[in-house]
Amino acid sequence: MSASPKGSEAIVLAEVPSFRDAIVKRSLKNVIADRIAGLIASGLVQVGDTLPSERQLASSLNVSRETTRGAILLLASRGILEISHGARTRVVRSDVGEITIGFGQARAINAYDIDSVHDARLLIERRVVADAARRIDEAALAALDGLLAVQKEAFDDPVGFLICDREFHATIYRASGNALLADFAADLYTYMMEYRRTAVARPGAIATSYADHAAIVAALRDHDPDAAVAAFAVHTDRIYQTTQSAMKDGRQDRN
Repeated sequence: MSASPKGSEAIVLAEVPSFRDAIVKRSLKNVIADRIAGLIASGLVQVGDTLPSERQLASSLNVSRETTRGAILLLASRGILEISHGARTRVVRSDVGEITIGFGQARAINAYDIDSVHDARLLIERRVVADAARRIDEAALAALDGLLAVQKEAFDDPVGFLICDREFHATIYRASGNALLADFAADLYTYMMEYRRTAVARPGAIATSYADHAAIVAALRDHDPDAAVAAFAVHTDRIYQTTQSAMKDGRQDRN
């Protein structure tokens, strides 16, 4: 996916409630720095991880490489990222301060049990995805197509895939036109991301998620709410099953 022109980035992000005020008051690179910091705060990206290439990260976040580079330099100046010539940028510190994702502080959703979160996701996403299928426009569909292209390049990069996966889900949530439900869905998405990393790293897991995503986009393109909800339910149930399995394995490893 080609990087967005710098002027259009603010227009796209200004449609996202959690970024609207920030864009008015702060530079776009600061907003994107907070988005990257949020990935770290949620546990999706951890100390020792390398970020995707600058090109891939810019495509995943739907901003230019210039903006992405500025955000990375900002986080490097805070000692959160380490930039090495000829190597990918590495996360070296997880203390990023208080970061809000959706409505709650990062990882706050982890206080709930997995069955409660799964039930809530099914309930919220059913409404959000159905509305997205009715309302989604060509710009959002093009963004999803671009994210699918990035995901296809990340079959051997679980962290890179998850970064793009988060943006994929967020794009659909926002397409519903209901900012409140979109933020609730974003909170639920962040559940136990450290275990999602383990689940996604298993053989064939990324390819399976990619196929799920392609089916979801096809239903959205047809503006078919029933098909979109059904495709999303398959995907959400797979997330539930694989996360539950990763959590069980994690408990066994600690015993």
